[in-house]
Amino acid sequence: MPGADADAQPQTRSRGAGRVEMTASTVSGAGSADRVIPAQAPDTAGSAGMAATAQALASLADEALIDLIQRQTFRYFWEGAHPISGLTLDRRTSAHDVVDDRVAVGGSGFGVMALIVAAERGWVTRDAAVERLGRMLDVLMRATCYHGALPHFMNGETGATIPFFRKDDAADLVETSFLFMGLLCARQYFARDTAAENSVRGRITLLWEDVEWDWFTQGGRKVLYWHWSPNNGWAMDHEIHGWNECLITYVLAASAPRHPIDPLVYHRGFATGRDFVNGREYFGIQLPLGQRYGGPLFFAHYSFCGLDPRGLQDDYADYWELNVRHVRINHAHCVANPNGHRGYGPACWGLTSSDGPDGYSTHAPDIDDGTISPTAALSSLPYAPPEALSAARHFLATHGPRVWTDYGFVDAFCERRDWFATTHLAIDQGPIVIMLENFRSGLLWKLFMSVPEVRAGLRRLRFTSPHLGVADGA
Repeated sequence: MPGADADAQPQTRSRGAGRVEMTASTVSGAGSADRVIPAQAPDTAGSAGMAATAQALASLADEALIDLIQRQTFRYFWEGAHPISGLTLDRRTSAHDVVDDRVAVGGSGFGVMALIVAAERGWVTRDAAVERLGRMLDVLMRATCYHGALPHFMNGETGATIPFFRKDDAADLVETSFLFMGLLCARQYFARDTAAENSVRGRITLLWEDVEWDWFTQGGRKVLYWHWSPNNGWAMDHEIHGWNECLITYVLAASAPRHPIDPLVYHRGFATGRDFVNGREYFGIQLPLGQRYGGPLFFAHYSFCGLDPRGLQDDYADYWELNVRHVRINHAHCVANPNGHRGYGPACWGLTSSDGPDGYSTHAPDIDDGTISPTAALSSLPYAPPEALSAARHFLATHGPRVWTDYGFVDAFCERRDWFATTHLAIDQGPIVIMLENFRSGLLWKLFMSVPEVRAGLRRLRFTSPHLGVADGA
């Protein structure tokens, strides 16, 4: 079994808040073959040069613009990764900032998916991508785990748990599910019969089979629980109900090869939340599931980085229609701008959870302080292509270097308070690379929906999908 015993106390971090200076020239630790191929943008320096770059990008043709945004954003997961393991840091400002060892488990799952895109697009070599993934797995294999699940944050060098809150100091099942969504895509993609790729696939399978998803029903209850800790047990008592970003958690739990949940856990747990069924109209658009106005847009992104919503249906919804309507409501709210926020309009939209002037918080039509998060519009490209591309061009042309930096778009901005983030967050940068690729080629959707265990799990939960019409092994 990889990592520490499930019931063991979390390890103590070996370096505490040890800090590492990271730059593009030192991050890889594996020579020139491990460097990202730079994006084809004007090579200029300083704020004036960055402004010129942003203006040039805004006038690119659609395909060229999408490619450039993806490549620049991918730098967060390549040059900006942890210098030893290559796991994804929770947040960064620039390529030259000083960071600690805190990596995000869910963000690392998005990082794995971004790595697949880079290998497929030729931004990095396949061998370099496999080497990087191997180093990520080196740490994941020795990381402290809790009945196979991993924490929200861990030390990127040692794999030791870094507590999120005082009692949230161990297993986080949702972050674990985002990680395995990425790892299972990698297991499908890196399928060549070489020693390195065989090793990657074998270790991913071992980690995947190790997660005791059924443990998180707290003794057989008909719902999954988000957290468990050897120090605090079930004290967090956070039941995972829908509608939110957690569909992927239930799908993986039903798909698990060794410790699956009963399908009733999905139907009586996730599908019975207070905010599950909606049916009301907002801006003339009926919303089948979800809270008022749909909530933050990452609900339409995170689970659907892997799950292909096109034609995906179950007893409760058509998930393509659900997501399209959610995005349309979010866009319509920003166009209507009932709060009179500066800057809002048809090309300046996108509300989701992100950094804001007063710290990290949720942004949605009914929780709107004027903060626009570029990831919200950009990651919605599959659902609303004209509106997403208009937003990208507007952000670049209007705000230039205040929003466009080393790692792509900054996390958020609020014109009302003349505030622009200097940060990039793993969980916001990842869906940009992934969802733009799903719009272009469907690559991650095809990979994830081809995982045999996932196909079986979806069928167990009574999902239908065009992907499930092809017999396994055919």
